[in-house]
Amino acid sequence: MHPDLSRTGRLQPGRERGDRGLPGKARPHLEPPLSSPPTDKRRSLSEAVAEQVHDGDAVALGLALESGIPFAAVHEIIRQERKDLTLIGPISDMAFDQLIGAGAVARVIAAWVGNVAGGSGYAFRRAFEHGIPRPLAMEDHSNFSVGLALKAAAMGVPYLPTFTGFGGDIVRDHPRIRQLADPFGGPDVLAVGALRPDVAIIHVQRADRQGNAHLWGNLGLTVEAAYAARRTIVTCEEIVPEEVIRSDPNRTVIPGFLVTAVVEEPGGALPSSVQGYWRRDFQPFLDYHRTSRTVDGLTAWLGQWVLEIPDRRTYLERLGPQARERLAVRDQRLAAAANFAP
Repeated sequence: MHPDLSRTGRLQPGRERGDRGLPGKARPHLEPPLSSPPTDKRRSLSEAVAEQVHDGDAVALGLALESGIPFAAVHEIIRQERKDLTLIGPISDMAFDQLIGAGAVARVIAAWVGNVAGGSGYAFRRAFEHGIPRPLAMEDHSNFSVGLALKAAAMGVPYLPTFTGFGGDIVRDHPRIRQLADPFGGPDVLAVGALRPDVAIIHVQRADRQGNAHLWGNLGLTVEAAYAARRTIVTCEEIVPEEVIRSDPNRTVIPGFLVTAVVEEPGGALPSSVQGYWRRDFQPFLDYHRTSRTVDGLTAWLGQWVLEIPDRRTYLERLGPQARERLAVRDQRLAAAANFAP
């Protein structure tokens, strides 16, 4: 899967960097050539989080909007009691709210934090408005501007220009958006500064042991975040032989050289949907929104569905066989075969 780079250096956006300042400091860094043999990057979820997610990290997740949210990884981060995280994403559904309510988050860079089944997240509002369980800083974005910020980092450029945002409140006194004169004599533009996560966590349908990942359906900002991040954890429904990945190279939207750990975690995005594998489970979103209205209710919910559950297998067992069967996608709507013969 890897190109032959034995004769030249290259920019490696997925490698660990030395520029560990505030999120958004996108500085291209020339890495050594990729000449080592393929690496087996398989880990358990607890190992991947322990190795790749650190206190104070900027973590991008929920990047495909309402589908493929890596809830298994979110819950493992809570169980491992990470602190002072910065969360990056567009609309994360209730994943961000759970991390905030668990006291893991110091800052949010996002377009919206809440629950599409109910509205703005109660844990988010308590933290932002009242400092419960801890004060929370917010960098407000639109879905488009956070996408531009990640795209700029993925490209290794300091910013990307846009007209979108003029006349809106978001850009007023924004720490990452500046109005610039067009050097070619056109109208002014808005420059959206690059945003580089320390780690991106992405759930896909399948990957091989090197981390080459197939993803189809809604992509959202998944690809931009994978290329922008210093490290990337891929969780997947199944780890497949390399031949399966090679058979459909255009579906490999995340190449293995960007990935630092790959985790086989069936159902790892539930209760969100995964195209071709799982339907969205609406009831947990409704239950969480109702229960998290109070601190005591949130504490009880986190205990029942996160802290008392050691892993995703136990989560699926707690759902029960009827729920698993109801949520599993049994229909088939196959794409037409593609001929890759030269």
